[in-house]
Amino acid sequence: MDVVALGELLIDFTENGISSQGNPLFEANPGGDMMLTEEEIPEELILETRIFHFGTLSMTHENVRRATKKAVAIAKQAGAIISFDPNIREPLWNSMDEAREQVLYGLGQCHILKISDNEIQWLTGEEDYSDGVNWIRERYQIPLILVSMGREGSRAYYNEMMVEVKPFLQDNTIETTGAGDTFNGAFAVAVAEGKSYEESLKFANQAAAISVTKFGAQGGMPTRAEVEGSLT
Repeated sequence: MDVVALGELLIDFTENGISSQGNPLFEANPGGDMMLTEEEIPEELILETRIFHFGTLSMTHENVRRATKKAVAIAKQAGAIISFDPNIREPLWNSMDEAREQVLYGLGQCHILKISDNEIQWLTGEEDYSDGVNWIRERYQIPLILVSMGREGSRAYYNEMMVEVKPFLQDNTIETTGAGDTFNGAFAVAVAEGKSYEESLKFANQAAAISVTKFGAQGGMPTRAEVEGSLT
């Protein structure tokens, strides 16, 4: 399965991608997340993809925002499933009003939304996650909404169904950079292979749990064998 994770391709991490405090570092002004142009969009690759995933890290500045929206349009033309993760990083935005505008654009494009606990509360003003999902559903027709809740696990909302899966907590967590991306990718693969939402959430939770025991957004992502081996 081809998954084009546009935002992930654009992030330019310094060295192992974290600061001495364990926070993600971004090269900025300009950084790789700002420099993609419409002309550089790999149209043929996107036309062949089954699931197209994007987030707002590639929407913080006008040039890359146009490139991202062009890529989304091509993916929709190809009939791909559109997956969206707000993935808000406040220091990258001129204002949170601008961030909100781009998040709302993403909600209007996607079939699958993955949103974190703090993001859904920020966006909707609802403390309860289910109330936040209902707020979104009243405004956007998104078939599947995933809510990642950190140490509380994750949920999948589909039609009138809600599935919740507990997390796989780790005693040796190093840092959490890339955990959400790992969750997204693992869930997409599991669903595409016909697993149930509960099985897919378990697979995604475990993949994310393994990723936080390693340094780096990409280097920390586990292999399928690592995830499946730890689930047995």
